[in-house]
Amino acid sequence: MAVQHLTTPVSRETVRTLRAGDSVFLSGDIIVTGGAPGHKRLNECLDKGIAPPIEMNGTFIHLPHLVEKTDSGFDIRYVNPTTSARFDEYIGRFVREFDLVIVGGKGGLSTATAAVMKEVGCVYLSLLGGGSPILTQSIVDVKETAWTDLPAHFRLSKLTVREMGPLIVGIDASGRSLYDELPNDARSRRDEILASILPEDEGGEAGVQTT
Repeated sequence: MAVQHLTTPVSRETVRTLRAGDSVFLSGDIIVTGGAPGHKRLNECLDKGIAPPIEMNGTFIHLPHLVEKTDSGFDIRYVNPTTSARFDEYIGRFVREFDLVIVGGKGGLSTATAAVMKEVGCVYLSLLGGGSPILTQSIVDVKETAWTDLPAHFRLSKLTVREMGPLIVGIDASGRSLYDELPNDARSRRDEILASILPEDEGGEAGVQTT
């Protein structure tokens, strides 16, 4: 698997060269939010034909974050990835209408959304669950934050990152999804795996129970 160092904005031609399983270190500006309220408001912007308060720049990450206002600007306390499947109903539309080339988060997206990503030319980057210390260290600036009436995690923000990663290409622009492949591979190898770890019975065969 390849290791890629990318800087936003990333071209669609570049993301089409990424393959499921590649590692990515991401730099540049990214747009983040971490909850249903932020996604609902973005969806309302599309419904009403109005621009979001922060311009979507092609890279959208499901990344709850705590940003505090200071005299000199903003202070980022921490970021931590959240489960993308909670927002799956919105993402296909966002990929198309916000012209996204990168979506990121934790846990993957549905087969239907992966099909939209293939159609448009977009990848899903998987962030390390529980990787808050590593990810937070990559934040170098908070450019903007909007919807400050919402709890901090649900706000829309533009962050500048440097070498955020490693992020794994979980779904590539050809539609290949590790989230579909890995469970199928594990099921197909179940008996082999159990045989390698369970004690042998008197007949020399691994004591594999299938029920």
